[in-house]
Amino acid sequence: MTFGPSLLQAAGRMLTAPIFISGGYSAVKDPAGKAAMAESTLDALRDYVPALPDDNELLVRINGGIQILAGTTLLLGIKPRLSALALAGSLVPTTVAGHSFWEMEGGEAKAHQTQFSKNLAALGGLLLIAGSGDSRKAVEKAAAKAAKKAEKRALKQA
Repeated sequence: MTFGPSLLQAAGRMLTAPIFISGGYSAVKDPAGKAAMAESTLDALRDYVPALPDDNELLVRINGGIQILAGTTLLLGIKPRLSALALAGSLVPTTVAGHSFWEMEGGEAKAHQTQFSKNLAALGGLLLIAGSGDSRKAVEKAAAKAAKKAEKRALKQA
């Protein structure tokens, strides 16, 4: 028995999603600790995005909600590429704000560097999922669109 790419992709999605669902739930339920860790990063980000709300706990909850929703849709195979992109987008600020090992020393820095690296690996997996569309379908769709456009031009000229 061989396992085809679609089975492996489904298994990959199902193994990737739970960490985001559980992490998102944790952030929504109890945002205080994550908000405190993210405070300096969010303050710096507000210099570039002034419209960002001042309520750090709200931002942590929003990010958690995105992770729950996108993690669930990824798990179920609903718009997996879009789900993976949403998770990737939420993972970047989470990683920078939550695991800024370069601002730490000793064992704490080493532990956060490990978590930072794990998040980068998860980000790589999400980008693989996001880019794993069926390229034949995309080519066929583009070719059909080009043919239709050429047909319209030919009819106009005739």
